[in-house]
Amino acid sequence: MVFVLLLLVLSGLEATESQSLGVCYGRVANNLPPAQEVIDLYKENGFGRMRIYDPDPTTIQALKGSNIELVVGVRNEDIQSLATTTEATDWVNNNILNYSQEVKFRYIIVGNEIDPNDAMAEFVLPAMQNIYAALTYVNLQSQIKVSTSVQMTLLGSSYPPSTGAFSPSSTSYITPIVGFLMKNGAPLLVNVYTYFNYISDTKSINLSYALFTSSTVVVRDGNYEYQNLFDAMLGALYAALEKIGAPNLEIVVSESGWPSYGGIAASVDNAQTYYKNLINHITQGTPKRPHQPIETYLFAMFDENQKGPAEIERHFG
Repeated sequence: MVFVLLLLVLSGLEATESQSLGVCYGRVANNLPPAQEVIDLYKENGFGRMRIYDPDPTTIQALKGSNIELVVGVRNEDIQSLATTTEATDWVNNNILNYSQEVKFRYIIVGNEIDPNDAMAEFVLPAMQNIYAALTYVNLQSQIKVSTSVQMTLLGSSYPPSTGAFSPSSTSYITPIVGFLMKNGAPLLVNVYTYFNYISDTKSINLSYALFTSSTVVVRDGNYEYQNLFDAMLGALYAALEKIGAPNLEIVVSESGWPSYGGIAASVDNAQTYYKNLINHITQGTPKRPHQPIETYLFAMFDENQKGPAEIERHFG
C-alpha cells in the first residue's frame, strides 16, 4: 500500500495545504481496508478531497458527515446508457440526491480517459448533458459540476508548448465538450503523468525535468520558460484550448503520480520526490498561467494489486 508513502510526503504540510489536496481512491484490489477505515485515514491526515471512479454506495455512505469533498465518476461502461434521459435521472437520484444532504459532492466525472475513436465517445456529451439536466431539476447544478476526465494523448502537438493542439480526431470530440463546460462554468479534468512522457523518450527528457528537480530552465518557448515537464504539459494543453476558443477554461489535474516499483525510474525515492515537489509546486501556477493554483488529485491512496497487465500499474502512488 502506498498510503505510507503519502504519509511521509505529507507529514510536513500545514493542515490547510493537505485539506486543499485531493487523493484518488482506486479500488482495483483485494487487500484494501474497509471503506470506513479509508475515510477515517483521510480525516485523520487532513485530506480534504477524494476521487472515486464509480458511485460505490459503501464509500459514499462512509463519507456522510465527513466534510470531505467527493469527486465521483461514471463508469465508462455506463456512459451509453446515461445518454438516455431517464437512465441519467435515475443515476442522479440513486447516487447523488439520496446522499446530497450529508455528502459534499464536488464533481461528477462522465468517463475517464475516453479514446475519441472509441465507440462510446459519441455518448459522452449527451450523458453529461443529461446528468446536468437531472441535477438542475433538483437544484444541484450550481453545487455539483459535471465534466469528464481526459488524457494528454488527445494532443496531436505538444512541443514546444505554444504549438499545443488537439489532434484532428480529438478536436471533433473535445470541442463540443469544452463548449458545454464553458457554458456551465465547469472545469476540464485531465490526468497528467510526467512519468509516461519521460519513459517514452529518456534520451531527450531528463529525469530531473520530470521530477521537478532541474535547477535551470530546460525549455524556452517565446516569453515562457519551463523548468519542469508538468508545467510544459499543461502549457501545451492551455495552448490547445486557446486554439478551440477556450483560453480561460479552468483545468483540474484529476490524476498525477509516479510509480514506486515495476518499471524504468520507478522507485520509492523517485515517487516521494515527485509527490513532494508536485504538492509544493501546484500552489504557484504555471508559466502560462502564473499565480493560479492548480486543483490536483494525487494518484493514488493505495497500490491496486489487481490492475494490469503491466506490473507498474499496480504500484502508483
